Amino acid sequence: MKKSVNLEEVLEAIEMRTNDSNYFYNKNTGEIHYITDDELKKAKNDPEIDDYPEWQQRSIKTAVAINSTSDYLKLPEGDEINDYKIMEDFCHSITDKKLKKKMLESIEGESAFRRFKDKIYEYDLADDWYDYQAERFKQIAVDWCERNDIDYQEKLIL
Repeated sequence: MKKSVNLEEVLEAIEMRTNDSNYFYNKNTGEIHYITDDELKKAKNDPEIDDYPEWQQRSIKTAVAINSTSDYLKLPEGDEINDYKIMEDFCHSITDKKLKKKMLESIEGESAFRRFKDKIYEYDLADDWYDYQAERFKQIAVDWCERNDIDYQEKLIL
């Protein structure tokens, strides 16, 4: 039977990602697993599992399975989620020409993300931005599910 995933869990993984975090979908169970880069490295070196705390033992065992089977798919990251492009597209979506120009200028050069965040609050665009970003992340999650032939539910299953 084909497994499915709760789209909210995929979205949470997309939103929580960092440079050293990895999220994987288990095709057999439908679960999403968080694994650090460090745990993936440890798993490649045939670790002595007992040397780690119990919570990390589970993660390393999962990392071993990720490295040695095709049962896991990596969730969207990096190039699949171009935060700068999403920010730039948001600026282009602003209909007020003067405001659009100011927002586009705010994302030029160093510290673009910081200036952008300051400006969305200064110009009362924060709600619009977060709605726009959430919709883009949702589309990335849906595209990932469809590309990997994974059924998904958009609401929590109670």
